[in-house]
Amino acid sequence: MKKSSFTFFVPFFVVLLVLPFIGSEYSNDWVIKTVIYAIFALSLELLVGTTGLVCFGQAAFFGVGAYVAVLASAQFPNPSLWMLLSACIAASAILALVVGALSLRTQGVYFIMVTLAFAQMVYYIIHDTPLGGGTDGIYLNSKPKLFLDYGLDNPMIFYYFAVASLLTVLIFLGVMLRSRFGHALVGIRINEHRMRATGYDTYFYKLAVFVISGAIAGLAGFLFAIKDGFVNPELLSWHQSGAVLIMIILGGLGYLRGAVIGAFAFALLEEFFRSEAIFGAFSKHWHLGLGLAIIFCVALLPKGLVSLPSYWQTRLTGRWGGVANKDPHSGANS
Repeated sequence: MKKSSFTFFVPFFVVLLVLPFIGSEYSNDWVIKTVIYAIFALSLELLVGTTGLVCFGQAAFFGVGAYVAVLASAQFPNPSLWMLLSACIAASAILALVVGALSLRTQGVYFIMVTLAFAQMVYYIIHDTPLGGGTDGIYLNSKPKLFLDYGLDNPMIFYYFAVASLLTVLIFLGVMLRSRFGHALVGIRINEHRMRATGYDTYFYKLAVFVISGAIAGLAGFLFAIKDGFVNPELLSWHQSGAVLIMIILGGLGYLRGAVIGAFAFALLEEFFRSEAIFGAFSKHWHLGLGLAIIFCVALLPKGLVSLPSYWQTRLTGRWGGVANKDPHSGANS
């Protein structure tokens, strides 16, 4: 792990571990929700920031993971955590395999539109059929047990389970991006034609990373369903795909910590502009304030919030701190 990543993640996880003992019920709930979205953002970062595949249908895998958690729990009065989790991840991965096998035969804007089309198809299947309860959504029957009598219905246990899931995903992605497979993904991002010329089956690599990305999004969907105990079709809407894309752009493409920073920054901005105590009646138009803030951040920091330390170093010393001087898609950045 690079020094910059270590400097960020160590205090970050220390704060997450201590927060339940000093925070309120509301703040803990907000952190859990944002941690889940950070996992969701990491799934898309793997596609966009590492491999250069701009997917606009990531919400489909997120939503399917959430719906499978609810539907499967209804079949068992005391569902096993690992069985339920495996089912959610597998369902999202299988969907990603089908979508990826077809959409990866296109490139550029056509790939973006095909992934969006597949996501909308899944959305309307859930929205317009009894399978997912229609527009009303469906409620979780029961939350799974972690071990013995300790289940995810306990807020403290679920909090640490979500944080542990985020840490596991980060470690997994960090190791993967430093492997031969991860470096091949970076090569595809930089010059796919050259990778083909050297003998790499780029279609296989892109399909494999697409499936891994879908599986991680399914994990995030599972956690979201367990947290709220309720799912509805909006989880699969294109708005969700757009929001998570904004998160990784806001944080900084090409860095795992950028996806985490972007998720928390997006959630903080949303919370800030929705505050009636600060904005009064204008809080009803929080989307406008959020949009302007994001435009301002992206204009000021085109490489994302991850480049903020380098930006301030430049302003104070006149020397750039290094983020812009290296390829953010090197595969070794976290």
